[in-house]
Amino acid sequence: MSTVRRAVIALVAVTGLALTACGPTEDDAAGGAGGSTASPKKSATPSEPTAPSATPDKDSSGSTDGSSPDPDYDVFPCSTFDVKVTATLAEPTTSSYLLKITNKGTKACKALGHPVVTFGDLDGQATERGEAPTIEDAIRLEPGESAYAGLMGGIDDGTGKTVDSIAVTMNTESDLEQTPAKASTPGLYVSPDHNSVTAWMGNAEDALSL
Repeated sequence: MSTVRRAVIALVAVTGLALTACGPTEDDAAGGAGGSTASPKKSATPSEPTAPSATPDKDSSGSTDGSSPDPDYDVFPCSTFDVKVTATLAEPTTSSYLLKITNKGTKACKALGHPVVTFGDLDGQATERGEAPTIEDAIRLEPGESAYAGLMGGIDDGTGKTVDSIAVTMNTESDLEQTPAKASTPGLYVSPDHNSVTAWMGNAEDALSL
């Protein structure tokens, strides 16, 4: 075989290989003939931000819904500005009087501890008799409601004096200045060693039984 013929055969072979390499593959042909094509990726849609849950404001009582966990949190001690005071003779022998206070205001108040009782123009005040409830357990007086205390002047032993009125001041556990409430007590004998007064009670019987 001549040299020229060998060169032609080699050129034809190389050309065939080149055409084969550039032709479509089976996979490409399948895709072009109706095979599935990869759909473009959809851009992610950002989710809407979640609104933060609203935290209800707390009121002065510490409650979140407006209700008070302590029904007495805004009830203040009764003063003489809030109550009307009366005194009624209960037992002449011991010069015992029933003291009564009535809430004359428009809001509830608490009758704390013992009343502070002074006798006419005599010095000193009535001795506290018996224990008093705690502030939490003190009597709550709604408008128009009453509380009671038992006042005893003592048996006439010749050492005391008689007065016709007393002055009552309420215990407020504060330095609130009050105007003493006066009550008439005709013939009240006051023994210097045996006078006393109970704490405020919810009923007259308890006040006079101590």
